[in-house]
Amino acid sequence: MENFEIKKIQNYLNTKFATNFYEVKDDGKPDSVEVYFKSEFIGLIYKDEEDGELAYQFHMTILDEDLLDS
Repeated sequence: MENFEIKKIQNYLNTKFATNFYEVKDDGKPDSVEVYFKSEFIGLIYKDEEDGELAYQFHMTILDEDLLDS
């Protein structure tokens, strides 16, 4: 993804959740970026362009063992 898209997504996440802990980083692929919260990797955002519409999809895996910690 382009740098301006990465910054827009990062700003969106931090504004939406009233924090400054989200960081979005280029993962070297043209259609996805990595998402970190407080320096911990939490998922990927994929760019989806279909039928002239642009959307971004967030994918986060939650392991069963992680739920035991909460």
